[in-house]
Amino acid sequence: MPDTGLSPTPRTRHNRLREEGRTDRADLYAVLRAGLVAHLGVPAEPGVMVIPTVYGFDLENVYVHGSVASQSLAARAEYCLTITVVDGLVLARSVFEHSVNYRSAMIYAVPQVVTDAAEKLTGLRLVSEHLAPGQWDYVRQPSRKELAATRLLALPLAEASVKVRTGPPDDGGSEDAALGLWAGELPIDARWLKPVADPALPAGIMPPAHILDRAGNEVYRG
Repeated sequence: MPDTGLSPTPRTRHNRLREEGRTDRADLYAVLRAGLVAHLGVPAEPGVMVIPTVYGFDLENVYVHGSVASQSLAARAEYCLTITVVDGLVLARSVFEHSVNYRSAMIYAVPQVVTDAAEKLTGLRLVSEHLAPGQWDYVRQPSRKELAATRLLALPLAEASVKVRTGPPDDGGSEDAALGLWAGELPIDARWLKPVADPALPAGIMPPAHILDRAGNEVYRG
């Protein structure tokens, strides 16, 4: 079981906006649970690349996958994975004080290519279940050919930095408060909508319960 704290390193130590820094490992897991898309910074021959990707995770690793033909997933050096969840805009009385309420994590790791068949299936299941819990067991499992064409990377969660900002603007007690301008937060409400059927789907096939649950039981009309 990992330690409950995130050990600071020169790269993960919070030097600016320390009040937004988090040092508990539970905060890292919370950001990973809340996010859907990560950005993977990788070294590449043409220069540094940043790749948007979905992911899955357990207590020790975060997993990303792609084609074996992708040179960006060769795991030849240290990568940086970033997850950001935007919760709203922070609108202040001056442009300088505007901000964003957010939750973010940066993970530094030398990824390992997962070659063991059982571990590969477990990692891919974590990716699938993070996006749509219950979907892995509902649909067809990957074939041997599909597994052979897929590369899975495991990035250890040993070195990570987490920051979270919440609340109103910081200029409520400043001279700008006398300007008589509106200031506050503009929250973002991100939610799933009702499922939309594939046009090729035969009539009468309803979404499974786990998809309806994910969509908040929105009324479905196939």
